[in-house]
Amino acid sequence: MKRLERKDYLNWLIKWKNQQIIKVVTGVRRCGKSTLFRMFQDYLLQSGVEKKQIISINFEDLDFEDLKDYKELYCYIKSKLLPDKMNYIFLDEIQHVKEYEKAVDSLILKENCDVYITGSNAYFLSGELATLLTGRYVELSMMPLSFGEFCTGLEDDKSTLTDKFNRYILTGSFPYVLKYGYGEQEAKEYMSGIYNTILLNDVVKRLKIADVNMLESMTRFMLHNIGNRTSPTTIANTMKSNQMKIDPKTVDRYIRGLTDSLLFYEARRYNIKGKQFLTSMNKYYVCDVAMRNMLVRSKDTDIGHILENIVYLELKRRYREVYVGQWGSGGEVDFVAMENGNPTYFQVAQTTLDEQVLTRELLPLRQIDDNYPKYLLTLDEVFGEMNYDGIQKLNVLKWMLS
Repeated sequence: MKRLERKDYLNWLIKWKNQQIIKVVTGVRRCGKSTLFRMFQDYLLQSGVEKKQIISINFEDLDFEDLKDYKELYCYIKSKLLPDKMNYIFLDEIQHVKEYEKAVDSLILKENCDVYITGSNAYFLSGELATLLTGRYVELSMMPLSFGEFCTGLEDDKSTLTDKFNRYILTGSFPYVLKYGYGEQEAKEYMSGIYNTILLNDVVKRLKIADVNMLESMTRFMLHNIGNRTSPTTIANTMKSNQMKIDPKTVDRYIRGLTDSLLFYEARRYNIKGKQFLTSMNKYYVCDVAMRNMLVRSKDTDIGHILENIVYLELKRRYREVYVGQWGSGGEVDFVAMENGNPTYFQVAQTTLDEQVLTRELLPLRQIDDNYPKYLLTLDEVFGEMNYDGIQKLNVLKWMLS
């Protein structure tokens, strides 16, 4: 299969090219960050940039083991710089370099250095880097393949859209799975390796967790409960009822580790009526639903939560901010997507062909008395425009391809 172009991400790098600001690409392990860098380097070469202007280092490659000291790294790059040309510097998985921000900070001060870095977790951007480089970096949050990208990679596949969606759910959205045409079992084995690496390297090692079994049990609980409102206290009480004692503070620490590793995303709640953020009982969604299916015995009735998870990830790609909507004390809108302070509301359901289900799903949207767009996304086949008092019903698969 030919290399899948991730056009939106590539265009973002092109937009920021030659600007004296650090370009930071974050994303869960194996979501395609290194491949994106190679695509961009190909673009540079095709645009007339000479190969010697490009300095590319992947810190997961043993060839660069000696450069994990920031001083050594800086001296190495400095020795390669061309004084009379722009130098394009790519530092992949830079979280392996202790105090890397010092080297990056010195490079960005030079007018002939265009710096790009990646990391497989969110915490490498916290603390000192944020303090040292405030206002001097822009961040691209990269994710595994969207359903649209997945279908593009299956352009020679004549199966139906529903069949492709079922394959997307079963084999997952990691680019390698699509590239090598993995079946369900092969995909599970591949994702098992990613999952273990994330848990052991990005969570256990970083947080110095001694009870790995407790972390795994808690992770499975979160996977089982995607799309359900939860809190550290709720999780601690559930674990306790299963004869596993853990306090809410430890649970909160583990959750932070799992979200910092980008295995999970936290969806905060937003009070639509009061236009304020709520601080408790948030929801969590996994970065790839097939990874959840690998670890949690799924039921057919879970398709609603799985669909909700996939829609959340799609909204994260399209909008700057995505929240769970709360209307008063009772009603909940699945998602409120915000762009420049303007909301768009989304309700997600497997099907609303039953009149009672349709009424139930429309109710939270009907209670909102503003004129911002409101959508009901389902797996139902939608013919023509289906509009309920300004609420537009769309087929979710076609919406994801739009």
